[in-house]
Amino acid sequence: MDTDLWGLALIVLGGFLAGGVYAMWGKSRMIAGCLAGCVALAILTGVLRLGYF
Repeated sequence: MDTDLWGLALIVLGGFLAGGVYAMWGKSRMIAGCLAGCVALAILTGVLRLGYF
């Protein structure tokens, strides 16, 4: 896979995980917090992979 495609895939994954954070917030804030950390890592890695910084 091309580097740009990996970066885009990681950002899309972060979006799906953000939906999970939204869905889990009312049920378990601890799990939602862990998912939020995964969202941050996925989006940060995707942006860095795309070479914007």
